[in-house]
Amino acid sequence: PAGAANAAAISASEKVDGFTRKSVRKAQRQKRSQGSSQFRSQGSQAELHPLPQLKDATSNEQQELFCQKLQQCCILFDFMDSVSDLKSKEIKRATLNELVEYVSTNRGVIVESAYSDIVKMISANIFRTLPPSDNPDFDPEEDEPTLEASWPHIQLVYEFFLRFLESPDFQPSIAKRYIDQKFVQQLLELFDSEDPRERDFLKTVLHRIYGKFLGLRAFIRKQINNIFLRFIYETEHFNGVAELLEILGSIINGFALPLKAEHKQFLMKVLIPMHTAKGLALFHAQLAYCVVQFLEKDTTLTEPVIRGLLKFWPKTCSQKEVMFLGEIEEILDVIEPTQFKKIEEPLFKQISKCVSSSHFQVAERALYFWNNEYILSLIEENIDKILPIMFGSLYKISKEHWNPTIVALVYNVLKTLMEMNGKLFDDLTSSYKAERQREKKKELEREELWKKLEELKLKKALEKQNSAYNMHSILSNTSDE
Repeated sequence: PAGAANAAAISASEKVDGFTRKSVRKAQRQKRSQGSSQFRSQGSQAELHPLPQLKDATSNEQQELFCQKLQQCCILFDFMDSVSDLKSKEIKRATLNELVEYVSTNRGVIVESAYSDIVKMISANIFRTLPPSDNPDFDPEEDEPTLEASWPHIQLVYEFFLRFLESPDFQPSIAKRYIDQKFVQQLLELFDSEDPRERDFLKTVLHRIYGKFLGLRAFIRKQINNIFLRFIYETEHFNGVAELLEILGSIINGFALPLKAEHKQFLMKVLIPMHTAKGLALFHAQLAYCVVQFLEKDTTLTEPVIRGLLKFWPKTCSQKEVMFLGEIEEILDVIEPTQFKKIEEPLFKQISKCVSSSHFQVAERALYFWNNEYILSLIEENIDKILPIMFGSLYKISKEHWNPTIVALVYNVLKTLMEMNGKLFDDLTSSYKAERQREKKKELEREELWKKLEELKLKKALEKQNSAYNMHSILSNTSDE
């Protein structure tokens, strides 16, 4: 009965109060911060028995024993049940540790016949269907992720995988029979894991595979492209976006010049639209790095990139505006003066709007551009175009903004601009004041006109009232006669 009452209370609160609903869900999640992936059922688990230590075996026996241990580690255990198979779990953990040490410290142990068993063991342990999130409204910025319950084993498998890939004995020509497109596709799907520890390992593993398997590079780029397109236009959710962007940053850095058309298309059709994502804060640093890497490779992309960012400029989210301004500054740090001339007008119109923002962090971030020596030099070279765009906003803010810090920053900016071109500054000041006087005069004329209209309206109302009164008097006199 008590449980039913609680359920009813939760149900009612879910309907009435969004905050209560969120707190209830959070409390429910905190009870179980670990989840287990949906491993294929293996029926009743086989009990493991410890095999002899590799270091104790003769050189002739070591290779066969190595393969036996790999096969033993293919057996999976349920970590959601904390009391089952404890002995076997510990045997597998110790065996995995031994395998990691064996491939790290010995040469000549990764022979051709072992590749199949190695990849089979890795696949059996890491490839699985990821469970649906405990929280359908999962917010990575606020909520705790669901950690992988079987991490004690999976972590060691990833460690082994990395040692295998980094071993001097590793031969991509043999491994490519087993680490193929299907393998990479399954690996990429794991990037949606909620567990940040797993995503960190996956990032390093995929980077190693990209470096060693030339034949898989185009496929990896294409699949990342597809993941991002689904993320932008369909799901709006993928846990591993930041990690994949980090890998891409290194990949872009290694692109040969001139850039291929497919790479430019990826920048404009995928990376720029990614700025519209709701969870931009989670991966913006990595995204901005990728964009800047492209511009350092090919400066002619600067104009379309900045115009693309201006097209997707946030209208209602101040936090995203601050991020966009930070990225624009990073781009301006590497821009060529010739490219700057092409975008100065639309760019500074947007900066002028940001400076005028009532949200002080947006205004502050835009005004910080004047602390950047290189940007200042670009502004000075083009002061005749930029000052007329910025002047009105800056002058108005200096008189009207609610935040004293912003007003102080604006005074510094105005002083800097005045030093760059005093005559233009004075001309703009005079024309601005004259324009303000004209506006005030128009405002007074409008007020006078409204006043006259009100008087006219009142006069007509009185005339109508008098006319009605006179008519009433006439009718009254007629009836008396």
